[in-house]
Amino acid sequence: MASTEENFPRGGIQKKPTEGKTPNPKFERDNLFNVHHEEKSQKRKRSQREQGKQKKFKADKIAAAKDNVVNIEPLTIEALCEGMLLLGCIKEVSVYELVISLPNGLSGFVPVTQISDAYSKMLSKQVAQGELLEDLNSLVDLYSPGTLVRCIVTSVEKSADGRRSIKLSIDPKKVNKGLNASALTSGMLLSGFVSSVEDHGYLIDIGVSGTHAFLPHQKAQNYIKAVKRGLDLKIGQNLNCVIVEVKNGGRVVRLSIDRSEVAASLATERQNWTLSNLLPGLVVKARVQKVAPLGLKLSFLSSFTGIVDFMHVDPEKSMNYSPDQVMKACILSIHPTSKVVRLTLRQAFLHPGGSPNQLSSDRMGAVVEESTVKAFYKQFGAVFELDDGTLAFARLKHLSKTRKSFKPGAFKTGCKHKCRIVDYSLMDEMCIVSLKYQIIEARFLQYQDIHTGDVVQGKVFALKPIGMQVKVTDGIKGLVPSMHLADVILKQPEKKYNIGDEVRCRVLECDPAGRKLILTLKKSLVQSKLPVLSTYEDAKPGLITHGFVVCAREFGCIVKFCNDVKGLVPKNELSSEPISCPDKVFHEGQVVKVMILKCEPQQERLLLSFRLSSKPALEDKKECTPKKKQEVKYQIGEMVDVKILKKKDNGLEVSILEDEGNVIASIPTVHLSDFVATCKLLWHCLQEGDVLPRVMCLSDKGEHIILSRKSAVISAVQEEQVVRSFSEIQPGMLLTGYVRNVMPFGVFVEFPFGVTGLAPKVSMSDKFVTDTKDHFVVGQTVIAKVMSIDEEKQRVLLNLKVSECSSGDSAAESFALLNQYFKEMKEIRNLLRRRGEPSMARGLCELMPGKELQLVVQDVKEDGSALFSGSCVTGLTVTATRYHLGDKNIVPGEKTKALVLHVDALTSKMYVSLREELLKQRAKQRLTENSQHSAIVQHIAEEFAIVSLLETGQLAAIPVASHFNDTFRFDSEKLKVGQTISATLKVVKVNDHGVLLAVQGPAKKNVFVRVRNESETALEEMLAAVKHSLSLGDIVTGTVKSVKPTHVTVAIDDKLTGSIHASRILDEVPIGSFPTYTLKAGQKVTARVIGGRDVNTHRYLPITHPHFTQSIPELSIRPSEIEGKVTAVLNLQEDNALKKLGLYNVGQTVTCFVKKYNILKNWLEVEVAPDIRGRVPHLLLSLNTKVLKHPEKSFKNGQAISATVTGTDVTKTNLCLSLTGIQSLEQDTVTVGMVTKVTPHIGLTIALPGGKTGKVSIFHLNDTYMENPLGDFKVGKIVRCYILSNENGKIQLSLRQSRLNPKSNSKVEDVEITCIKDVKKGQLVRGYVKSITPSGVFFGLSTSLLGRILFQNVSPYFVQKHSLYEKYLPEGKLLTAKVLGVNGKEKHIELSLLPEDTGMPSILPESLDLPRYDAEEEKREADDREKREELKLKTKRRRGNSESEQEAKPKKRKICPADENDSGIEVYYREEDDDPEEEAAKKKSKIRKPGEAPRLQVSIGFTWDEDVNAMDVPVLNQKEESSESEEEEDPQSKLKKQTKKEKELQKQKKEKELCKLEAALMDPSRQPQSADDFDRLVLSSPNSSILWLQYMAFHLQATEIEKARAVAERALKTICFREEQEKLNVWVALLNLENMYGTEETLMKVFERAVQYNEPLKVFQHLCDIYANSEKYKQAEELYHTMLKRFRQEKSVWLKYTSFLLKQGQTEATHRLLERALKALPTKEHVDVISRFAQLEFRFGDPEHAKALFESTLSSYPKRTDIWSIYMDIMIKHGSQKEVRDIFERVIHLSLAPKKMKFFFKRYLDYEKKFGTTESVLAVKRAALEYVETKSSLADT
Repeated sequence: MASTEENFPRGGIQKKPTEGKTPNPKFERDNLFNVHHEEKSQKRKRSQREQGKQKKFKADKIAAAKDNVVNIEPLTIEALCEGMLLLGCIKEVSVYELVISLPNGLSGFVPVTQISDAYSKMLSKQVAQGELLEDLNSLVDLYSPGTLVRCIVTSVEKSADGRRSIKLSIDPKKVNKGLNASALTSGMLLSGFVSSVEDHGYLIDIGVSGTHAFLPHQKAQNYIKAVKRGLDLKIGQNLNCVIVEVKNGGRVVRLSIDRSEVAASLATERQNWTLSNLLPGLVVKARVQKVAPLGLKLSFLSSFTGIVDFMHVDPEKSMNYSPDQVMKACILSIHPTSKVVRLTLRQAFLHPGGSPNQLSSDRMGAVVEESTVKAFYKQFGAVFELDDGTLAFARLKHLSKTRKSFKPGAFKTGCKHKCRIVDYSLMDEMCIVSLKYQIIEARFLQYQDIHTGDVVQGKVFALKPIGMQVKVTDGIKGLVPSMHLADVILKQPEKKYNIGDEVRCRVLECDPAGRKLILTLKKSLVQSKLPVLSTYEDAKPGLITHGFVVCAREFGCIVKFCNDVKGLVPKNELSSEPISCPDKVFHEGQVVKVMILKCEPQQERLLLSFRLSSKPALEDKKECTPKKKQEVKYQIGEMVDVKILKKKDNGLEVSILEDEGNVIASIPTVHLSDFVATCKLLWHCLQEGDVLPRVMCLSDKGEHIILSRKSAVISAVQEEQVVRSFSEIQPGMLLTGYVRNVMPFGVFVEFPFGVTGLAPKVSMSDKFVTDTKDHFVVGQTVIAKVMSIDEEKQRVLLNLKVSECSSGDSAAESFALLNQYFKEMKEIRNLLRRRGEPSMARGLCELMPGKELQLVVQDVKEDGSALFSGSCVTGLTVTATRYHLGDKNIVPGEKTKALVLHVDALTSKMYVSLREELLKQRAKQRLTENSQHSAIVQHIAEEFAIVSLLETGQLAAIPVASHFNDTFRFDSEKLKVGQTISATLKVVKVNDHGVLLAVQGPAKKNVFVRVRNESETALEEMLAAVKHSLSLGDIVTGTVKSVKPTHVTVAIDDKLTGSIHASRILDEVPIGSFPTYTLKAGQKVTARVIGGRDVNTHRYLPITHPHFTQSIPELSIRPSEIEGKVTAVLNLQEDNALKKLGLYNVGQTVTCFVKKYNILKNWLEVEVAPDIRGRVPHLLLSLNTKVLKHPEKSFKNGQAISATVTGTDVTKTNLCLSLTGIQSLEQDTVTVGMVTKVTPHIGLTIALPGGKTGKVSIFHLNDTYMENPLGDFKVGKIVRCYILSNENGKIQLSLRQSRLNPKSNSKVEDVEITCIKDVKKGQLVRGYVKSITPSGVFFGLSTSLLGRILFQNVSPYFVQKHSLYEKYLPEGKLLTAKVLGVNGKEKHIELSLLPEDTGMPSILPESLDLPRYDAEEEKREADDREKREELKLKTKRRRGNSESEQEAKPKKRKICPADENDSGIEVYYREEDDDPEEEAAKKKSKIRKPGEAPRLQVSIGFTWDEDVNAMDVPVLNQKEESSESEEEEDPQSKLKKQTKKEKELQKQKKEKELCKLEAALMDPSRQPQSADDFDRLVLSSPNSSILWLQYMAFHLQATEIEKARAVAERALKTICFREEQEKLNVWVALLNLENMYGTEETLMKVFERAVQYNEPLKVFQHLCDIYANSEKYKQAEELYHTMLKRFRQEKSVWLKYTSFLLKQGQTEATHRLLERALKALPTKEHVDVISRFAQLEFRFGDPEHAKALFESTLSSYPKRTDIWSIYMDIMIKHGSQKEVRDIFERVIHLSLAPKKMKFFFKRYLDYEKKFGTTESVLAVKRAALEYVETKSSLADT
């Protein structure tokens, strides 16, 4: 077989034939294709030969390069050398290095110092300064696994154990060292690094000295968005950059990293790449030169050659490549000395910027039971197909245990083997597998396989001061710290352990990411049978395990377990006897057995005990079994329904119904309700089997789920009024929680999500606290206000004072509590009713308060109370107190009437009353809500009191507490039976509770704990009420006691204290100042009394008020007030707040003082005067979005601000203010708003100042549309908005910068489209996909405008399944489209997404292998044959041949003999002037893909390339061309001849060799090597156009364009004028040359001359083809128009133009063209033209239209069998079976000549035999018989 050859450009060496003479070309070609069949023997011969070669040339690499016998074999580590350029893929990223996957399973590493110069400088700076730099990002932030990078080998080092490690660099200075400024051209793809961030973009280091590379912001935007690593590129970040523009001779270049531009980049000849500067990662167009068993040889960039090994061919095609096939390839590596270029054909690498496929993490280490051998390569290994269809590679040494045990026979294709995945090579997209038994059976392959607590075997391989290093397997090493070498601390470990010893250790810690493994050799830990504790979650109370002491102090011992889990054994748990000094009893490293007492996983707190005797967990063991199955499933806040399994003392054990009862949870008793009394009652009432709906998951610690029924806690979680972590807590927040523990110093409160805080004793209550237990109980619901937080210790201090925690509306709060209580009581009643239990059910359900009963007196007690009995109250203890007996004297046994007051179901007690005023019937009055009534307290229960209204005697319930935290009252404050109070009715209808609901009215002020309204200034010191004799206007002197933000307290004398408000300090308050801070504590002041404040309610009292003398004086030190009169200063006569607020008008400006920012209500609370409060809503605080994001930071308490009055609030107690004036929200104004809703693909809803809302469409979010336009917007985000319109209450907004800052002149990439007039034909527009319908893709251009894209304009591929469009065109996808047409009347816009229109990559990727509309698919030879077959049918038919003849003769290709030896180059000649052009175009398009510079084109079917090898000429392949200088030529060829001779001829003398050489020069089959050779050849065969073209190609290879032109001109003069076709070939070549390398002007000059000297039509057609193939569609179209005018009568022109238009997808234009053609051409041609149009339409256009054309033609000419035949052929190829059968059925029923009918029957029968069933074949035969019978019967008659 011909040896593997490498065609090196410029400087390669020719090879000599194996024998003395050139072998027969045909034989060589056959052999080439036999490669696959005789693989084994071929390989053996080949590898022996190659081994010989390798040995010979290993010493001298340069000689090897020169000798050019490159083996296509995988890259090995031995082949790597310093300076070699490679494409790599990042495999792992650590702090100090990147691990890079290299081709063929190799891997190397890049140290942190080899990233880039800028990054290294910053590292040095950080080291020098000794502190972290802000803008220095770690490698982990900059790089992610899977990224492709260009690397250069800096060294290959050998370690002590013989392993080689490859050290790489990705520094552009090293990688791009082959480039200089002058070599840079636009379109080049380079790797660069961000070296600095500038205002308008980034400076990029591309490693080319003297060149400044700049990347503008807009070219980086879509990359930054896609990568999602922040808003900016970071210094040191690696980028793939495309050069957009080169200025000043390469001194300044502009770059782009736009993903689509990078992905589409292709290295072309125009970019002038040379072997010295070629870079890995470049994607090139390559042509197969040779297919060998181990890979392919390709030529690319016209003159370079490279190799593709078997691991890098496209797995889809495996080795099904044929010579001359053209495809994309990516450069993998370039050897610096031998210049061997390796490429890959794998799809993942053919689009720069992409990344290879990754392996799922669970596959690593997997054992594959059956893997199939795909191919075996004797010297390298085998490729397997795994069970999931992916490919894997096993190196030779991994195929068997030892070299000797290896059996090649076991690795034939198809053999099955068991293997294990040991690694994954990203660069080969292949798993690396091993068949070694010990690896398949190994427990551990990588760090991920090792789990904490595992016991592992290992070998000692080093002893260090910090400990001992142990080798677990080849790739896994661990450390045993010196403390863990034995149960006791070893002084001299080297005496116990020797290097190479086998040891058994237990894993304490394993961190696969950091490749860290910590082991212990402590015998008691290694041999421990107790469970391993490796996470805090596993620490269940009662668990006993082994640990080791790390520290013993006076407070106890700290014990550590696996994974750094540690816990505390407090002093009292160290032993059953007290231990005074633990540090003397326990030592560091001691192994101990401990029991877990308590664990808090979130806080990582663990409490342990050494006392193991008490085992509390044992009783629960049985119950715990079902819980073990469950994982953490339930989110905190999730609502579930539960069924009660068991009642325990402290709560209920329940199963969650959603999980069919598999999941067990518990509800503690205190969590059954917000009310302590109801909790007990509910626990009492519930039974096993009852279902509780809507319970919330409160905490889920894996095995222990705790649920809660507290409605206040549930609503807080659902309304998001919660904090999920410590970091979210802010001072001032009000949070709902429950008491966790009550200590003497305060109360611990826990909130949902596990945050806990402490309310110290002083902050627990507004009252003095003597004993904390009197105020709160564990589990009670409370509302707490955050006072302060300690970030370091993670502590929260809370305030539970009602005055701080209430919302201000005490009536509403207390009524809400009462309502909730009765709602829960109703639920309990319903539960009991359903169950139907006698006593309790009746007690609760029937005996409602207010019901009259007939009772019998049982007993009268000493205290005056009485006991009753009766049939209706069995099982209850019925009592009436002395008060409720009234004045009646009753005796036991007496019957009496009584009224039910209250039934306590828990104690089974019922309270009744015999009082007349309650029993006597009165006329019912109509009561109204919120009406006030006097009422008498009749009974006091735990949560409420029963009162009777004085006027009507009806019973009402009033709440005892006004707030959750209001739990304690002094005796004097408690309600007493018989006391008269004022009550405000809230529920007046008679309801299920039997009572009205009311709240205590404002008649008596001592009853409640005071709830301070917001309209009162908080005096933190509870100022004592001292009786004083001050009156309005008195001047007093005092000392400043304390300074608060909005007021100052002043001690007037020993007992009396006054207050000065911030507004009463200065006459003129500067805005932004803090008036109260002008005073200092201890300072003496003179002030005037301007009013007084009530101590209890803190309300301002007028001077005439009876209590004024018991108030706190309100003072002023304003100079104007001290000197002037005070009559109307505070208008104190008016106690009514409404009248005071009425003094302020809307629009008035006031100065106010910041009180606080209310985070929950989102408003700023301010004080205008001592008695006037105000609120500023969030959106009216500022027009600056930064202020609105953090309003609490912008407004300091006590600061003076200026505000505009906008009105009063709903409750009429506060002014509504604005800091931004009164917002008008008119059109064309700018305002601020807050995002309230994000609607995908539609836009935003925004809350505006003044309570209005507006909408923003996705087209108005930004001046540049983005892929995910709503990604940056979250609910709650503050934005500036421009009001586009405000009509009928609907406000349309825009967030575009061009609207908000019109002066900024920022670039508007996507201009606003307001109406259809803004859209022009031919314009490129961007927008979002709206929907996909059968009529096309609808595409949003603006809020109101939609465009339509027909499917043929979506992509150049034909798609049958519309679901593909939905996958690649999801709703909301951002695309660029071209406007094809605008219909203003109907408001229709037609758009196109085709790559040729938009310049963007195709929407549907090439990899889908869909058929193209324009048939540019790379079809196989068979396809071509079919086309020729069709062509043959048509041409012959025109010559009048019969069908049978047409079937029989295959078409011959015409071959042009060049001279006596056949050059083997095939040239098509034109037989007629109609169809072969198309064929040529197809042949061309097979070779080229869009975007590549076109090849020169000779004549039909002959594609000539600068590389002569590309032609299928066996002779040329034998000895490859080389553009070497002539001097070297002879000795070289001599050397070559010598090396390839048989061994016995080697020692012949020089004379013989010289004779041979002369003979060779005279050999006619010898290939030309130089210009002289060509001159000799063209002298001998002056009329052979092929020789002239080769001569031109020879010059073009050396890029000598002028010489090539000169050769063409010589050829035109030399070739005989009779040889028209030969001359035409040269003219076409010249046209091609000018099109590729010349200008439009030079091309037109050559064209004009060609038209003069040749048949004009042919020249026109050729130029059209040239234009179409080089994608100059506009010029081609203009030329066709000229042709249609000039050659109207030529059918071929019309057909050629049709084919061109259809390939462009312009189906409508072709329909119009057909009409024109029929008008222009004679009638006899019409049928043929229509048929040809239809055929073209079928192939490239709309098949349905094509069918219609055929049908209409056949209906007019039913006897045209040729048309029928063509229609059948096409339908068999494209149509369904049903359609084909329909046509056949129609044809066999035509009345045609018997000969023709026979032909059709035969066709039908063949079709059915091929595609049909036996029945359908019989049916055709029957039809044929019938036809014959009818014919014969007719003949008889």
